[in-house]
Amino acid sequence: MSEENISLLQESQLEQLVDQLAEEGYGIINHFFSASEVDAVISRFQGLSEEGEFKKAGIGKMQNFALDKTIRGDYIRWIDPNDMTEITARYVARMKQLMEYLNRTCFLGLKDFEAHFAMYPAGTFYKRHADRFQQNAHRVISTVCYLNKNWKEKDGGQLRMFLPNNEFDIAPLSGRLVCFRSEIEHEVLITTRPRYSITGWMLDQHSSLTFL
Repeated sequence: MSEENISLLQESQLEQLVDQLAEEGYGIINHFFSASEVDAVISRFQGLSEEGEFKKAGIGKMQNFALDKTIRGDYIRWIDPNDMTEITARYVARMKQLMEYLNRTCFLGLKDFEAHFAMYPAGTFYKRHADRFQQNAHRVISTVCYLNKNWKEKDGGQLRMFLPNNEFDIAPLSGRLVCFRSEIEHEVLITTRPRYSITGWMLDQHSSLTFL
């Protein structure tokens, strides 16, 4: 799909997000994906799941990688930039637009982006952690795009953010994008129904994706 056919984010959405990131360390765009775009991504999820493409997520990188269901219970499939569907290309284009805007306005020196599809079965969670850690110190901005239609508070699965002076929960509502500084600790509360998202990281150096 050519770039001119990809609907990008509005300037006002970008400005609001950058202001929130600067002031609070996190920001939200509530209509990053439309309802029809969410349907398209969910269809992609279903196809990948039927093909057995999702793998149990672990913690750590390379020699420190380990599976531990007491810490996290999600299944993931990395996005391959050489094998993208139309809707995945649309997501990546918007994330690149956001990354370029952050570089232009905040001088973050972002150079690359990696992302995966994430699926939390009912009863799973991800305990408190930070995305920027010793084995991967190049994550600067974390992003989560939620794909959960008709989500209710009783469904759980909220993103809990731990800021210096308070903690609060963000509902994983359909089409919502959340961005935050990767050093901020956070967790995914237990979900009572399947929970879907695209999770990504903006990096300060070029990095090849790891496909699991």
